[in-house]
Amino acid sequence: MEDGPPQDGPAEDEGPQSPGPRRGVPVPADDPSPRPGAVSRRRMLALGAGGAALLAAGGAGLLGARSGGSRAAARTARPTAPFDPQTARDVLANRSRAVASGDRTAFLATVSSAPAAFQDAQARLYDNLRRLPLDGWTERFAGTESANAEGGAAVVRVETRYRLRGFDRGDVARTRHLTFAPRSGAWTIVGDGSALGRRDDAEIWDAGPLAVVRGRSSLVIGDGGGLQGIAKHLDAAVPVVTGVVGRNWAQRAVALVPADERLAAALAGPDESLGQIAALATVAPSAGGGRGEDRVIVSPGTFGRLNALGRTVVLTHELTHVATGGATDRTTPLWLIEGFADYVGYKHAKVSVKSAASELRREVTAGRVPSALPAAADFAGSSDHLSQAYQEAWLACRMVAGRYGEATLVRLYRAAGRSPEAAALRSVLGLTRDRFAAQWRDYLKKELT
Repeated sequence: MEDGPPQDGPAEDEGPQSPGPRRGVPVPADDPSPRPGAVSRRRMLALGAGGAALLAAGGAGLLGARSGGSRAAARTARPTAPFDPQTARDVLANRSRAVASGDRTAFLATVSSAPAAFQDAQARLYDNLRRLPLDGWTERFAGTESANAEGGAAVVRVETRYRLRGFDRGDVARTRHLTFAPRSGAWTIVGDGSALGRRDDAEIWDAGPLAVVRGRSSLVIGDGGGLQGIAKHLDAAVPVVTGVVGRNWAQRAVALVPADERLAAALAGPDESLGQIAALATVAPSAGGGRGEDRVIVSPGTFGRLNALGRTVVLTHELTHVATGGATDRTTPLWLIEGFADYVGYKHAKVSVKSAASELRREVTAGRVPSALPAAADFAGSSDHLSQAYQEAWLACRMVAGRYGEATLVRLYRAAGRSPEAAALRSVLGLTRDRFAAQWRDYLKKELT
C-alpha cells in the first residue's frame, strides 16, 4: 500500500459539493473576491474547486482601516530651533521603556499633542503590545526622512525590534515612520509618515484588539475568529510534519490571524493578494540580517470557508514549509516544494485521491494528460492552471513516496535544494527528468481514471 491519503474512504466533515474557492484554482467569476496577481512568495496553499471535502460554509468580517496621523498633523508653526535627532532618540527610548514597564500614561504622553485619531491609534497599539508575549520591544531612530518640511515638521524613520518569547530565536525588525513637530517649545510626535507618503511595515499589532492563544507548540495571535481551533490544528500538525521531515526544525509555529483581509495581505508581503489563499507561510525579517522568523498568515475570508479537514490540510501544508524553509528556497523546483507540502498535508487525511484532485481528474479522464511537470508560472495566483498545478505536484510526490519510500522522497527534496533538479532526480531515483515525467503521467492515469 502506498503512503498518502486513503483511496476511497468517505471524507470527514465533508462540506457542500457546489463550486467554490478551494485549493488550487481561481475564484469563480461570480465570486466578489478580488482576483490576485502574480504570487511572489511560494509558501502558500490556494484553494480552488479541487478537494471538495475541504470546504464548509463560513466567513470572516472585515475590520476598518487603521487610523493614523494625517497630513494636517505636519502643518505646524515653524520652530525657532532646527529638529535635533537626539530629541527623537529620547522620545523613542521613553516609549520603549513605557511598553516594557506597562506605563500606559507615559507611552500616550509621547503623542499627547497629536490629533485625536492618531492618539486613539496609538492607544490601540499600546494595548495590543501589552497583550503580546514580548521579549523586548524597542523603537530606535533610524534616520530623518525630511526635516522642517511643510511648516516645521520632521518625519523620521524608526526601526522597531521585538521578539516573541518562546518562539523567536532573534529580534524581528520592522520599519515605521513618525512625524515630529514643535509644541510648547519642544519637538513631539504628532502623526505617522503619511505627510510624505511613507508606509509602515505591517504588523499584527495594527489589528483591532488582539487575543493571544498559546498551544502546546503554537502561538496564535489575532483579532480574527477561531484562534483556539487554529492552535489545535497546528499542535496536531507538528508531530505529523516531524514524522516526515525529522526533528531538525523548531517544531513550533506562530500564526497571525487578522480579521482584516487587507492587513492579512500586507503581512504576507508586498503585492500579495490573498483572495484565493487560505494561509501562507512567510518570514519576518531579522534585525541582524539572518534568516528571519517564520510566520503563518491566515487569510480570514478563505480560511473561514474551510471545514475541519480543510483546515488541517492547509495548516499542515504551511507548517511543512516552515519546517523545510520553503519560503527562502531558490533552488528546489516549485512543483517539489508545493507537492511535498501537500504530500505531508494530506498524509492522514481521509479523502480519496479522485476527490482531492477533481480538476486534474477531469482533464485526465478527457484524455488531456499533462505533458510536463508544472512550471513555476503555473503556481502564480493568476494562473488558469493553478488547481491542476497543485494536484499534479502533489501526485508526483505521492508517486515517489509510494514507489520508492517516504524517506527517498525526503532525500529527493533535500537533494534538489543543493543541486539542479535533473541532477537530484538522477542521483536519488536514478531517472532522467523525461523518464520521471513519463512514470508520473502513467501514475496519473492509474490513480485518476
